[in-house]
Amino acid sequence: MSEQVLVIDDDADLVRFVRMSLEREGYEVTSALEGAAGLRLAVERPPDIILLDVLMPDLDGLELLGRLRVNPATTSVPVVLLTARTQARDRVRGLDLGADDYITKPFDIEELVARVGAVLRRAKAMRDLSPLTALPGNFRIAEELQRRVAGGRPLAVIHTDLDNFKAFNDHYGFMRGDSVIKFTANVLVAAAVETGDASCFVGHVGGDDFVAVMHPDGAEQFCKTVIDRFDDGILDFYDPQDALRGYVEVIDRRGERHAFPIVSISMGVATNLRRTFTSEWEASAVASEMKAHAKGEAGSCYKVDRRTR
Repeated sequence: MSEQVLVIDDDADLVRFVRMSLEREGYEVTSALEGAAGLRLAVERPPDIILLDVLMPDLDGLELLGRLRVNPATTSVPVVLLTARTQARDRVRGLDLGADDYITKPFDIEELVARVGAVLRRAKAMRDLSPLTALPGNFRIAEELQRRVAGGRPLAVIHTDLDNFKAFNDHYGFMRGDSVIKFTANVLVAAAVETGDASCFVGHVGGDDFVAVMHPDGAEQFCKTVIDRFDDGILDFYDPQDALRGYVEVIDRRGERHAFPIVSISMGVATNLRRTFTSEWEASAVASEMKAHAKGEAGSCYKVDRRTR
């Protein structure tokens, strides 16, 4: 499906020129010659990107930008400002108000097309990053798995999550829980770097679930490094008395008190060294199955699938 561009500019000739140029590159373009009409179009059918003239006769472009940023339908739509103003303070004001880029009139159409493509690529990448860990999210994870499974090269998929994390979250609150999630992400990334595998990929599925993809040769050492680093640092997130006794107490809905051990990390490893994966879903399912086995053990643990089918 073509990416949607909305051009808001009162110069009809410029709009026509920009439309033709962008459509030639495969974009679908709509336009408005007035700010109010452009705002209405943007809200009714949010585009992938907006090209916005700063100097509009009926509605100042920067005011329009402010309205776009507070409207739930358009708050995350990237905006490139088209401006004849050359002073730095004017451009800075636009960026402070939430513009993603700007281009000064008169402009080279090739530069405009390149800026549109660059902003869209950044926006797409940002949409699939976890806001908590800044790691790639589900879409990128699926894309990476699909690419590597289809490539047929040696592959290890490692599914990771935390044990007793819900109890920790309930006991200490979500803010400290978020700190543990970020700590886990940092541990996984550091261990990935230590493998020396430049193709190693780490993604955040959500919550306390993570996926790593790498060459099988480094998978077990990766898991060992993760466990060592995680177990070495997790107690820092506990109150001293809880860390010393090795558990936290959580009261359930019935008013009953339960003791939960220190948060640990479990990992399941699936590789194509002994079997062939027919899809990214199969690879992920095997890794998840092995992770379930790891979670059956006390403390931090990893399990590797060694079956031939």
